[in-house]
Amino acid sequence: MGHVNNAVWVQWVQDMATAHWDAVARPEDREAVVWLVVRHEIDYRGNIGPGESVTAETWIEGEPKGAKSLRRVDFTDANGRVMVSAATTWAMLDRESLRPLRVRAEVLAPFRAG
Repeated sequence: MGHVNNAVWVQWVQDMATAHWDAVARPEDREAVVWLVVRHEIDYRGNIGPGESVTAETWIEGEPKGAKSLRRVDFTDANGRVMVSAATTWAMLDRESLRPLRVRAEVLAPFRAG
């Protein structure tokens, strides 16, 4: 259809989340936990075609609920218009047992420093 496929946007959302976690999370948290997508919600307000680009911004929104945390990603075009906005609910799991863990404030603190 001459524009970015929905599956590509989802991959970019996941790539942004992973890169942000790897860059900011404390080493002990990166070693102890993994994250699993529970839900993606994506609003498409526009699209890009061949040769066009977007800039992405990601952040943690609100307070965690048990093992779940909400991450947002907005993709903007060269004019600053939001083309795609995503809200992804992630569940934090113990790396060894793969059981859900309550998201503690100290896990998210490095992402809120500003």
